[in-house]
Amino acid sequence: MQKLYIILLTALALQISACATTTKDSVSGVSRSQFMLMPASQVVSLSNQAYAQTLQESAKKNTLNTNKVQLERVRAISNRLIAQVGVFRPDAVQWQWEVNVETSDQVNAYAMPGGKIMVLTGLIDQLKATDDELGAVIGHEIAHALREHGRERMSQAYVQQFGLQALAALVTNGTNAGLGDASMQAANLGSQLFFALPNSRLQESEADKIGLELAARAGFNPDAAITLWQKMSKLSGDKPAEFFSTHPSNENRIAELRALTPKVRPLYEAAKAKNAK
Repeated sequence: MQKLYIILLTALALQISACATTTKDSVSGVSRSQFMLMPASQVVSLSNQAYAQTLQESAKKNTLNTNKVQLERVRAISNRLIAQVGVFRPDAVQWQWEVNVETSDQVNAYAMPGGKIMVLTGLIDQLKATDDELGAVIGHEIAHALREHGRERMSQAYVQQFGLQALAALVTNGTNAGLGDASMQAANLGSQLFFALPNSRLQESEADKIGLELAARAGFNPDAAITLWQKMSKLSGDKPAEFFSTHPSNENRIAELRALTPKVRPLYEAAKAKNAK
């Protein structure tokens, strides 16, 4: 009983301490406090395993980095964006960033916790995306990683499914048999939770805002974020593209981007002037 009491107190303490923002305040104005009870190291470990498996499967199908010109282009754009991540969180500069391209008809891209980026060729080919538009997409996905939205979703899902008691055992390596079983279930479900749970509207809005600022700081025209979503909407028609399954686009989103564009344009102009020297 005493051990259970300690674990519950630990859970409460963790819940309180887990409420913090993952990124520094900036022009984009994203500073929401987040629920981050799931250990960051475990989330990164899960995502690294999943990313490695994706690379292996893609390599077997001969769909990994088959177009060297596309690969170099995507990596060059991504590296410009990665060079700016320290503005939002200094520790991200030291992440083990990796960028790859998979041949696929799907119009999609993602950045996993810890900095693993994948761009699917459908995004490039079907949208006829410009460098600025690719900068907007990849910047948006990097923003998800910087804000640790995946970790946030997993933390919320763990508590909903297993309760604070089980999650406390997971976090503190509890030895109680019942709690251990529950925490093991949670750990096994981790990757499923991360990939199956879509980002919330709020998370999408944050990624739009930080992504737009990130792209502007990297010298990509912020207007491209608007033309990108217009292209996506036109492409999807009556049948939403794969990208829309977790990246809903609507007039409100475009309106928010239009409203923020004047604020980040000076950053874009400064970056462009610096690159011109």
